[in-house]
Amino acid sequence: MSINPEQKIQFSPMHRLQWEEAQQKDVILYPEGMVELNQSSAEILKLCDGTRNLEKIVTDLEEKFSTNGLKNDITSFLDVALNNGWIQQD
Repeated sequence: MSINPEQKIQFSPMHRLQWEEAQQKDVILYPEGMVELNQSSAEILKLCDGTRNLEKIVTDLEEKFSTNGLKNDITSFLDVALNNGWIQQD
């Protein structure tokens, strides 16, 4: 399954994204366990709030970090997140 660039992306209600003090990083919590995230992954997932599509997420992150050319990396990560059930699209 791949991200549809036109559809808005939201974090799955079956998972929770939160800062984990013990690991000093953001994590995804779900009934079966926990996934530790690197800073880049966490920044992407924080924008998956159901109001943004792929282009908006890319634009917001490129502006936030004053860079360009993030689309391929963000798309690849969101494909993984979608296939793992961390995010969803309607």
